[in-house]
Amino acid sequence: MGLNSFQLKCIAVITMIIDHTGAVLFPGILMFRYIGRISFPIFCFLLVEGFFHTKDVRKYMLRLGMFAVISEIPYDLAFRNTVLEVEHQNVFFTLFVGVVMMYALEMSGEWPVKAVEVVLAMWAASVCCSDYSYKGIMLIAVYYFLRKQKWAKHSAGAAWNLLWGEIQRYGAFATVFLTLYNGEKGPSMKYFFYLFYPAHLLVLYGIHCLVQAV
Repeated sequence: MGLNSFQLKCIAVITMIIDHTGAVLFPGILMFRYIGRISFPIFCFLLVEGFFHTKDVRKYMLRLGMFAVISEIPYDLAFRNTVLEVEHQNVFFTLFVGVVMMYALEMSGEWPVKAVEVVLAMWAASVCCSDYSYKGIMLIAVYYFLRKQKWAKHSAGAAWNLLWGEIQRYGAFATVFLTLYNGEKGPSMKYFFYLFYPAHLLVLYGIHCLVQAV
């Protein structure tokens, strides 16, 4: 019973597609964006779970960093209509910084040091202007520190979405799916999910260009 990691990823991907379809093709229809807010909390939750279950954290970081770079041009084409733009970076950069932060937290023992590491990670995400910026790092930290406290973790995650305000408050609905997580992995399609992100952005950009040309 419940939802495994693979099923949660599928929910996150589907809601992400809806979100990005609305942003690129139907910017005036906010319902797409409301539904899409569900995806990021799920990705952050799974990032933390993946961190604790991976056999090689350094390879995990390398994959995220590599796909952050690979995805940047598709991201800029889809959302900025330009090949390369430095003022906004894709969500893989946020996830990469989040994993680096968790790695550092695992290496340190004292709370004052841990607090500094979280602040530095938030600063890094803010400086590189990654998607969700420092607030995204805050959510990853919530799921990291409260990982073994199920209801505190989900309550804090829902509060993060609600306190953000505007359309992100709809991300609180992700909590419904996250509470059903059964701790199981499910089918392994690791690289599919990594590759899907830049691929779907290129498809959306292509459709946008076709629509503009008509």
